[in-house]
Amino acid sequence: MSRRRTLGTKKKLALLVSAATVAGGGAFVMASTSNASQTPTVKSAAESTVCQGLATALGNNERFIEGQRANPDAQSEARIANREAVIAQIKVQQEASGCGVGESAQDSQASQPAPSAPAGGAGDAGAGDAGNAGAGDAGNAGDGGGAAASGQQVCNGSTVTLSGEGGAPAASSSQFPAGTKLKVTNLDNDKSTTVEVTSVSGSCALLNNAAFEQVREPGKFLIRRALIEKVG
Repeated sequence: MSRRRTLGTKKKLALLVSAATVAGGGAFVMASTSNASQTPTVKSAAESTVCQGLATALGNNERFIEGQRANPDAQSEARIANREAVIAQIKVQQEASGCGVGESAQDSQASQPAPSAPAGGAGDAGAGDAGNAGAGDAGNAGDGGGAAASGQQVCNGSTVTLSGEGGAPAASSSQFPAGTKLKVTNLDNDKSTTVEVTSVSGSCALLNNAAFEQVREPGKFLIRRALIEKVG
């Protein structure tokens, strides 16, 4: 009788250990599944207009830095440092928006159709620093750049995005010198802003955060259908 009780106890212990192992494995699987479901989905520029706009802004700033390094002048070092800070801020925005951090896209001017002029009135524009042809946007060579007459449509077919820079509403440009005034109209919502070009960029017209906020559509960081006019 004593031997039978001992064997019975051992069997019970074995069963308990086995049950605990199975339960533990099930808990591990559940925890793994739960953790996997909580992993955020990273969106690419092709999947989100927000991500595309940020990727374009990042690419434009990278292209500007490349141009400055290829054709440096006395101010290039300071400009590059400024743009690197802008790139860092764009990457923060990419992460906050669920986009691939560091994803970059060059602004393709040639692939965009030329927008038709709206019936709205004219406005002022911003001025850019013209001394850096290396950062220029080849896709707009036919627009005449800074030689365009006042009130003339420029940057035909260009998309517009933000530079990530703070401060009062302003623009940067690869074609127009500092002091030039540009009117940028978002044809998708008929909002426009008139800004002065204050620095150089890798695009025909690149708006800083404050200027872009005046014409943007909620949740978007890219204006696909833009009308850009030189007004001063």
